[in-house]
Amino acid sequence: MIVWVNGAFGSGKSTLVEELRPRWPEALVFDPEMVGAVLSRIVDVPTGDFQDLRQWRRQVVNMAVGLVEEYRRPLLVPMTLVNPGYLDEIFGALEAAQVEVRHFFLKVPEEVLISRIDGRSFFPDDPARDEQGRAWCKARIRACTAAVDALPQDTVLLDGESTPQELAEAVLRQVR
Repeated sequence: MIVWVNGAFGSGKSTLVEELRPRWPEALVFDPEMVGAVLSRIVDVPTGDFQDLRQWRRQVVNMAVGLVEEYRRPLLVPMTLVNPGYLDEIFGALEAAQVEVRHFFLKVPEEVLISRIDGRSFFPDDPARDEQGRAWCKARIRACTAAVDALPQDTVLLDGESTPQELAEAVLRQVR
């Protein structure tokens, strides 16, 4: 089983997954961002978003399926995925591989997301690059929050302003 934790940048995806780890020790964590980082070192990403690379989407599916099949353990995936075509492509490929996906989306008001993003440091040693990272995340907030209406019907919407502990309990109630 894959537990995909989705939401805008700053919604708390990674925090929720970190909260789930000690409560669900048999689960593995797979962050598709790592696949994007590797691909970005190999090929140009003309749009600036590695999700636009078909190879990224293929490798995310291959890695997720491989981890589930090889280790027979649940997989926690913290990743913003709001492009409906890409979401359908990835979730469809996972379904075709007969891997169950439980999809959770953290809903957080825009002003809270902005505040959380402003409180982050992506590149502490490079203030200009740090600000670029925050600007990139903030520029995608509206698309992320608007995506809620186009998510798969079985998506579980979570109140992203709840505590990480409350969110972890809500996820575990849904998957167990």
